[in-house]
Amino acid sequence: MDLTVKTLAGGEAGQLSLNEGIFGLEPREDIVARVVRWQLAKRQQGTHQAKGRAEISRTGAKMYKQKGTGRARHSSARAPQFRGGGKAHGPVSRSHEHDLPKKVRALGLKHALSAKAKASNLIVIDDLAVQDAKTKALIANFAGLGLTNALVIGGAELDQNFARAASNIPNIDVLPIQGINVYDIMRRGTLVLSKSAVEALEERFK
Repeated sequence: MDLTVKTLAGGEAGQLSLNEGIFGLEPREDIVARVVRWQLAKRQQGTHQAKGRAEISRTGAKMYKQKGTGRARHSSARAPQFRGGGKAHGPVSRSHEHDLPKKVRALGLKHALSAKAKASNLIVIDDLAVQDAKTKALIANFAGLGLTNALVIGGAELDQNFARAASNIPNIDVLPIQGINVYDIMRRGTLVLSKSAVEALEERFK
């Protein structure tokens, strides 16, 4: 499939032929959802923790005598039914990660890229570089391209002026090609790739 390459100023910079095996697949929501779920589970901290009855610092003496009070038989004030007692079946620190085959992860990225291309939410820019780190000027460039909610993927090395200028713009994320991922692609409306990013993707999946 052919796509018009644009400049940051909004002009045209020729045509680019995109690999059908990466950008021309019929998007499968189930594969994309699996990869997003794997990503979100992997980044969960899992540091939530509640004390069980074995971890409560409280006397172990029997609360009152066994018989003759007319009350229920209790032995420990650490039991969950008492105020100050341990939590029954409370959360514990753990990892939420689960396995996902590498081939499925790679396929999920291809389907996410194809979904953006099919929805006409993919823009290729010849070079993501600016002379000065001026956010106001970059906002004007993005307005000319119709970008209000976008993920911008550059090459292996990001232009520092561009990255600094874009860092203050709401709903605009900038990543090097090494950081491209399914979740960030799907959470933003438009995907913007530099020519070097497209070349890196085609090299990665060839």
